Amino acid sequence: MSTTFAPLAPTSGEIADGWHRLPLRVIYADTDAGGVVYHANYLNFAERARTEMLRAVGIVPQKLYDEDGTLFVVRSAEIDYRGPARLDDALEVRSRVVKFGGASLEIEQQVLRWEHTDSRHLVTILVRLVCVDPQFNPQRVPDKVRVACAPFHETRSLGE
Repeated sequence: MSTTFAPLAPTSGEIADGWHRLPLRVIYADTDAGGVVYHANYLNFAERARTEMLRAVGIVPQKLYDEDGTLFVVRSAEIDYRGPARLDDALEVRSRVVKFGGASLEIEQQVLRWEHTDSRHLVTILVRLVCVDPQFNPQRVPDKVRVACAPFHETRSLGE
């Protein structure tokens, strides 16, 4: 007897309360010898979440490059570590656009660990992306990206 399964698609997360929210599980490859998430892996979690944030509103990075010759590259990242994540923890990466410039955007990201029905804020990352063409010359952020990001564009300053 053979069983037919529906094809699985990875989740792009959800948009709620002005944030894009992506659930992740800490696996062995994410951790160091002590079972704690290696500090640089938070950047990997953030990259995945930013990509899925755009995908959730119809902006597919490869399609944006193929159709418009547009790439986003990381200009800078500021990371504040508040607590560790460990093997098998259920995490959520929250992302929102906090600022648009002519050729750039800043994204605030938070990594939270879920414990029963409550969450603990572990890491905050502020990433500045620059929009470039295939030769890495700066170019304006396409209007379709600005419009698509409206559900998770926070207009207040981080310091307020």
